[in-house]
Amino acid sequence: MLDFFASPEMWASLITLTVMEIVLGIDNLLFISILSGRLPVSQQPAARRAGLAMAIITRILLLSSIAWIAGMTKPLFSALGHDISLRDLVLLGGGLFLLYKGTHEIHKSMDLHETPEGEARAVSARGFAAVVVQIGIFDIIFSFDSVITAVGMANQLAVMVAAVVLAMMVMMAGVNVISDFIDSHPTVKMLALSFLLLIGVSLTADGLGFHIPRGYVYFSMAFSAVVETLNLMVIRRRQPA
Repeated sequence: MLDFFASPEMWASLITLTVMEIVLGIDNLLFISILSGRLPVSQQPAARRAGLAMAIITRILLLSSIAWIAGMTKPLFSALGHDISLRDLVLLGGGLFLLYKGTHEIHKSMDLHETPEGEARAVSARGFAAVVVQIGIFDIIFSFDSVITAVGMANQLAVMVAAVVLAMMVMMAGVNVISDFIDSHPTVKMLALSFLLLIGVSLTADGLGFHIPRGYVYFSMAFSAVVETLNLMVIRRRQPA
């Protein structure tokens, strides 16, 4: 056991995998931030913590069910010359829902007749649990990439679980800051919603058998984020002291 923890390869794998899990968790973090933003301010931190806690549980359960995940790729039926598996159906459903949710939230953001207080009351009426359940469902969808990456980069289940837990702890520490920043900057919130649409397109394409390398998606997100950061810096400098 001591030799296991003293292994440089193990530590290199743990650090690398933790960083990758944080990067792959960005889309999950954006979704949690957007959904929790529909709740009253007093309930938002609890919803974010609950969402990330479910993400930890989901990833650990999936890591412990590698054989089941492998079985999800077996074709169930064929359509339009493409074999459809359970994984394809999950990705397709998740992608379509993200497209719907992103479009719906953009429409809400542009609706001048809807006030933030009115939005909060509407969501509060539907219940805190409804938002948490939505987050939990999409934790499963967003977990596929991170679980597949973990399996490909590490051979030890303990290393994979430790990397997932460490990554989620980092995200828990920063989720409130990120969410508050998105809510207080309308252009950043619109950019985050656009990211959700982009991820929705990627998941839908994967479900239909057209794989879009995630590197392209994350590069687009990073480039847009840099441009938006420069835009915010210019706006801040132009404001009177």
